[in-house]
Amino acid sequence: MVAVIIPALNEEQSIGIVIDSVRDVVDHMIVVDNGSSDRTAEIARLHGATVVYEPQRGYGAACLRGIEALRESPGPRPGARMNRHSSFVLFLDADASDHPDDARAIIRVMQTTDVEMCLGSRTTGLADAGSLTPQQRFGNWLSTRLISLIWGVHYTDLGPLRAVRWDVLERLEMQDRTWGWTVEMQIKIAMHGISFLEIPVRYRRRIGQSKISGTVVGSVRAGYKILTTIARFALRR
Repeated sequence: MVAVIIPALNEEQSIGIVIDSVRDVVDHMIVVDNGSSDRTAEIARLHGATVVYEPQRGYGAACLRGIEALRESPGPRPGARMNRHSSFVLFLDADASDHPDDARAIIRVMQTTDVEMCLGSRTTGLADAGSLTPQQRFGNWLSTRLISLIWGVHYTDLGPLRAVRWDVLERLEMQDRTWGWTVEMQIKIAMHGISFLEIPVRYRRRIGQSKISGTVVGSVRAGYKILTTIARFALRR
């Protein structure tokens, strides 16, 4: 079982493209409408995705709602026929910045290896000019460096394109509802000694404007949240 969760907020221009790009390699696709005021939900349904709603804004909130929807799914879902190479969840952005071939590569890694999480690294791959802002590159470097120093696990990116096995995702007990979602997952992967692999991925200029890196306020808030999440877990050691 390959499930995909796509958080989406006002992505009517790109959501259909994203859904169509991976439709043939997934079993269950959930788009989480995170309070859109455009036709995102309508277009997602037209392209065959299951749409659920999360009115509280936040990337983590949308991801958590997608996980909840998988648990509630009346059909086959992750965990229904669990084995080493089935039942995992791919997290994919709705803005078409992730290359579909890289999403497929991550799926292949999960299906053919024993790793429990596969993370797409934009910093070791090829990023289009302007797709990663200087503040994003610095934030990635600082955050992954801190994780390495505190937990001894080396990452190169906090990129959103990733897949994780369903049983591991349940064990992580994810909680963050905003921009700390990706770093919380990677810290918990490090803390629990869960196997992972990073692969280089391409990163394209997104369709539309980013709600985070596209504004100074969004970038500052996201950076603050990521660093405070690292500090919170570090203090628990």
